[in-house]
This record gives sequence, C-alpha cells and structure tokens, in this order.
Amino acid sequence: RTCTAGPLGKAHGETMLEKWAAGSAEPPHSHPGDDMTVVIEGKMQIQFFHEDLSADGAPVTLVAGQSGLIKGGRIHDAKYITD
Repeated sequence: RTCTAGPLGKAHGETMLEKWAAGSAEPPHSHPGDDMTVVIEGKMQIQFFHEDLSADGAPVTLVAGQSGLIKGGRIHDAKYITD
C-alpha cells in the first residue's frame, strides 16, 4: 500500500495502490472524503449500509477495468472476490 501526501492546509487527494488477496474483506466503515476505486485486476464487491448498519440496496460488483465513486461519509464494506 502506497500513499502520496498532499500539501498541508490545502485541498488535495491521495493516490493509493492496494493489493488484496481473494477472500479478504474490510468491515463496514466510512471515509471523511470521497473514495474513487479503480479495479486493475480481479473482482470486488461493495455493500452500502444505513446508519444502523442494515444493507442499503444490493451489493455493487466491480471487475477489472471498472471504477466506482463512494461519497465521503457513506458507510460501506468491501469484499475481494478474486485476485
């Protein structure tokens, strides 16, 4: 996992390259800012949640070549289906 820091006191974004093993997952969480995910290879699934952690709609599946934007504050999880 790599991260590039932005200038202090300025609006900025971060670029991260992450590799997750098939079968791994992240529990429900949120980020203070928007999160743009680009799938380079493999397949992942994202589930959105309400504040009470009940599911908010059907899971979203992304495969290699697809991207998704998660707005800041939106509760979601991530499951990594294939490498």
